[in-house]
Amino acid sequence: MDALWMSLSAEVMGTPAWLWLSFLGVVVLLLALDLGVLHREDHEIGVRESLLLSAGYIGVALLFGAWVWWRLGPQSGLDYYTGFLIEKSLSMDNVFVIALIFSYFAIPRLYQHRVLFWGIVGVLVLRALMIGLGATLVSSFSWVLYLFGAFLLITGVKMWFMVDQQPDIAANPLLRWLKKHLRLTDGLRGHAFWVREPEAGSGRLRWHATPLLLALVLVECSDLVFAVDSVPAIFAITTDPFIVYTSNIFAVLGLRALYFALAAMIHRFQYLKYALALVLVFIGGKIFLVGVIGKIPPVVSLGVTFGLIAGGVAVSLWKTRRGQAPATGVLPRGEGG
Repeated sequence: MDALWMSLSAEVMGTPAWLWLSFLGVVVLLLALDLGVLHREDHEIGVRESLLLSAGYIGVALLFGAWVWWRLGPQSGLDYYTGFLIEKSLSMDNVFVIALIFSYFAIPRLYQHRVLFWGIVGVLVLRALMIGLGATLVSSFSWVLYLFGAFLLITGVKMWFMVDQQPDIAANPLLRWLKKHLRLTDGLRGHAFWVREPEAGSGRLRWHATPLLLALVLVECSDLVFAVDSVPAIFAITTDPFIVYTSNIFAVLGLRALYFALAAMIHRFQYLKYALALVLVFIGGKIFLVGVIGKIPPVVSLGVTFGLIAGGVAVSLWKTRRGQAPATGVLPRGEGG
């Protein structure tokens, strides 16, 4: 028994193993509840269900943050909530890209949740690798934080001036590579990612990828691209890998659930990107201000971040209050292609 407790108490990246296992247990439980109970059968997720599911995820995330506050102290608690807010806000920008991907492949709402759910598994692994690498670099080379800061400043400025630019899904090099090297079906095959079908010419049964698999790969790819912004942003708040990873994952979990509500009204948040750009500039700039004015208190970082995001949302909703049609041509239901 003592040996078991010693193993659970052993530190993994500065945090006791039992804390990591507790967090992973909560995540596994949430995913099992999501897929095994709430979505055992494919069905279209409406706005109401999306909002309720998201509220549940956010509630769990906030409770976990309260537990972090109680267990690890106010500093860690504030860092967690700031990281959660930053990741949640930056990830909202990814909703637009995901909607474009679903539209391009004409993925009906009936199967979109399946893609988003299995995408979470990839997120858990990819974010762990990125955060682990980032933590190792920061702990070994303190100047890496300044690289993160410079990157965030550049990214923020770039985002400000490229608000209206839309990604070209058809020109994605990964998609072109997949189409060249995989056998593909000529359309969806229910909710399957892979199916065995006769090969053209030989008639032999071969495994073929469906458009659902291509959509999943591109969703994972888009998340990886957005993580390049969000992970350094949270490292600028705290270098504790446990806080960085847990706030990241809880934010992404909740956003996937909220997707179906946001996708239907993404055009209402057209000014949010400006707020996100300012958040990146603020977070990147605070790294360089440490040597001038000292470390900015976590409560200030949280307040500024919340104020900018809330302001961006408020301005967006005010400017689009007359219900203008979206200018992006996004078709969340998958009618495009």
